[in-house]
Amino acid sequence: MDRKYVALGVAAAATGVIAGAIYYNYYASPAVDTVAVPSTTPGTAAVVAASSAAAKTDTLAQALKGNEKLLNKQEQALVEKLVQGGQEQLFAGWPAPGTQDADKRRLIEQLIALDKSYHGGISAYIDNAKALLLASKEGRNPFDGYTPAVPHGEKLEFASPEYLGLEEAGLREAGDSAFVLVAGGLGERLGYSGIKVALPAENASGTCFLQLYMQYILALQARSGSKRKLPFAIMTSDDTHARTVALLEKNAYFGMDKEQVVLLKQEKVACLLDNDAHLALDPADPFQVQTKPHGHGDVHALLHSSGLVRKWSSQGVKWVCFFQDTNALVFRALVAALGVSAKHDYDMNSLAVPRKAKEAIGAIAQLKHKDGHSITINVEYNQLDPLLRSTINKEGDVNDPSGWSPFPGNINQLVIKVSSYAQQLERTGGVISEFVNPKYKDSTKTAFKSSTRLECMMQDYPKALPQGSKVGFTTVNQVWASYSPVKNSPADAVAKFKEGNPTHSATTGELDIYQANCRILELLAGIKLPAPEKLTFNGMAVEALPRVVLSPSFAPTLADVKAKVKAGSIILSPGSVLVLDGADIRVEGPLQVQGALVVRAAPGAKVVVGPLKVQNAGWAWQALKDGEESKEEEKIRGFRVVKTETRSIVYDKPGTYTVADAPAAPAATPTPASAAEKAPAAAASAPPSSKKKH
Repeated sequence: MDRKYVALGVAAAATGVIAGAIYYNYYASPAVDTVAVPSTTPGTAAVVAASSAAAKTDTLAQALKGNEKLLNKQEQALVEKLVQGGQEQLFAGWPAPGTQDADKRRLIEQLIALDKSYHGGISAYIDNAKALLLASKEGRNPFDGYTPAVPHGEKLEFASPEYLGLEEAGLREAGDSAFVLVAGGLGERLGYSGIKVALPAENASGTCFLQLYMQYILALQARSGSKRKLPFAIMTSDDTHARTVALLEKNAYFGMDKEQVVLLKQEKVACLLDNDAHLALDPADPFQVQTKPHGHGDVHALLHSSGLVRKWSSQGVKWVCFFQDTNALVFRALVAALGVSAKHDYDMNSLAVPRKAKEAIGAIAQLKHKDGHSITINVEYNQLDPLLRSTINKEGDVNDPSGWSPFPGNINQLVIKVSSYAQQLERTGGVISEFVNPKYKDSTKTAFKSSTRLECMMQDYPKALPQGSKVGFTTVNQVWASYSPVKNSPADAVAKFKEGNPTHSATTGELDIYQANCRILELLAGIKLPAPEKLTFNGMAVEALPRVVLSPSFAPTLADVKAKVKAGSIILSPGSVLVLDGADIRVEGPLQVQGALVVRAAPGAKVVVGPLKVQNAGWAWQALKDGEESKEEEKIRGFRVVKTETRSIVYDKPGTYTVADAPAAPAATPTPASAAEKAPAAAASAPPSSKKKH
């Protein structure tokens, strides 16, 4: 047997199969035996070289049928390598020279691009695929010899004194952090034709996801007292890159310096036709290899090849925070997670959520091998239960006395320590263990239903870490506080709703933002909340609290809410709207809102709100009727927002202002706030402090 494949097979078996997918650290196979090459005389060497050149010529001639003359030496070498690796099917349909030569060039150029974009080249990709597909067909068990245990980590009560303390520590760490957004996806799965980060996170402020994240980073930059401009990297794809650039340019980078932002475009990988890892040609174009995304694990290789992590390390950046594209609540927990990382000196810290036993979400577990080594990684839910049954608990994955599984749920939001990360990337090139998940036609596992490809996931980074590395988790016990992603279409969301599962839809994604802000005011400022409204959108019954938006500039941390909102100072009616947007807004109250109130303050504008009573027709979250014409953003939520009347107060210049009702006594000298209060630019013609109809 080829010694290289022996080494590959050992590495694959060690890493294993999870949920029908094979995981394999292909860069971690240095144990390939060296083969001694017999010495030769100069004459013999010349003969061998001539014979080798002749063989190469014959290989190319047979495969390309005269078309080899269209290729330069570099291109010929790549084709020869592919043909020797069994990929002659790529060129089998080529007509004689002079026919479709431009199409042939397209295929060659694509193969060169695929060769350059993969660590080790396209031949390494094929070799890795063969090893992974073989392991998949044989059904190797990755957990043989492993015993699961609950990993080291912190389970936090949201807004508790412990939480606030960790958040305070995390705020200091945020000033020495870089941020990475994984944003390679379109919104097609949601029923939205744009890029997901352009989707409004909620309608009360109209802030899109990308704007929200950038505002949080800018707010942490300001609040942490950092002397640096916090770096922000965005991983895009062919599908999203140009539109992400356009969104940033159109909105002047949402207030962030252009130099702070780096876009890293992920390339796709070749699809595989069968167990022999033959590359698949596009059924609609025989001169193009079919390609698909390689997975968000590519973010590590991109951060390495771009030199960003080396640069950040040299600049004194201590942490890299990774987050996904449509979880608007992530920063409510990310700052505390930074505090946890600093407390325990974690090399990697996974932000997690409580999960019910057997819930369909990956679990973070420590796996201890009988040989003494251990690893803390994500284990797919349908593998965790049988693993537990076969090792430490015949009942499998069960809830503990808290009512939750002891194994927290993975949500792919990570904090990684830069010092060890930089070393690891230099060692591995940022390559992450891959897996393959072919859909077989039948139990013989000899043919696929459709082409497959190798994939990798960013949370598998610990698989290549050396023993002794510190890997842990941070769970916020209240799921509503930190996790409500938007990832399901209305149809899929309804199905999940009927099953009693979280819908993770655009509907709940928006309403959960308002709920979280209301609960924060309740916990930190003693606000008494009204009973939630019972509404139905897109066939889902939901409960809606007042539509409260606490912008990142107003309250990037819970401590800001506690400092800026006087205890018991706000009274909200059911269905009311309150938007607070500005770093120096303070609510002294009493502030009573029955309708809609928007307060915005530019940098340098110090605003005190209250006593103030706002009563107007407000806004309505109006359910869409079946078949009703609507925008995509409305259709996927199942409602449109009808803004009938708003009290809008904007201070766009530095100064000190007070927003308050006029006293009942005879009119006194007008306060500066009365003069400065005005409508937003969109409604500039409205009289100051007046109710505005939309």
